Amino acid sequence: MPAFSATSGRSMEMNKFRLYGKAPFDVVVVHGGPGAGGEMAAVARELAFGHGVLEPFQTALSLDGQVEELKNVIAADGNPPILLIGFSWGAWLSFILAASYPALVKKLILVSSGAFEEKYIQSMHQTRMSRFTVQEREELKQLSQMLVDPAIADKTPYFKRFGALFSRADAYDPLPDDTEIDFRSDIYANVWPEGAELRRSGKLLELGRQIECPVTAIHGDYDPHPADGVRLPLSSVLRNFNFIELKKCGHKPWVERHARREFFRILEEQLLPS
Repeated sequence: MPAFSATSGRSMEMNKFRLYGKAPFDVVVVHGGPGAGGEMAAVARELAFGHGVLEPFQTALSLDGQVEELKNVIAADGNPPILLIGFSWGAWLSFILAASYPALVKKLILVSSGAFEEKYIQSMHQTRMSRFTVQEREELKQLSQMLVDPAIADKTPYFKRFGALFSRADAYDPLPDDTEIDFRSDIYANVWPEGAELRRSGKLLELGRQIECPVTAIHGDYDPHPADGVRLPLSSVLRNFNFIELKKCGHKPWVERHARREFFRILEEQLLPS
């Protein structure tokens, strides 16, 4: 299987997963997007000083396919039950996995998750739009049109630029970030509508009743995804839930100047044996 050894620097094809640190690989980090493979590399590298870390890449073009793909990589190349850390879209995907295969996950950590109920979406949209300039809003409008234009075969450059604009608006005081992300607009176009419908129907939140392990959500106070859209819904369905808010922190805590150190301190604390 393709893999990456952070300790040796050996790199191979990046289409399934990368490994960091030493076995057992019982910490799994799940990227956002959908369609942003490699996004969690910096988190994996930091945690690898004390843990064996598995960084899977989700390549399936359906929500069910991504859940099964993640399950198969964890079962084959991880050391279940694992400590599962999902970021943004990856928080939802990890949530669904923990509900669908509870025996695989001993603890679930949701980092900067999207809201779990539809009623919070307008607030997120308004917050984001308020952070864009007039020129950026116009560019976003043009990019949105390009991303659905059937005449454009390769939409990846537009998807990448779209992500860059949102990353800037979502950040409070970011440090330089040179993470190499494998942007896949086709994955986003196929998978995101299914996730959005799962939330709209209420089925996403309801899945929380099937989760057996402890769950911790970590959320920045500057993240446009409303903290209440995570804290309040999950408090109503999870049996063992903890919510932690980071100050002066946007959507990606590990790149935030004021929150990075506290973020990793909290992660290490959460990864301790209970």
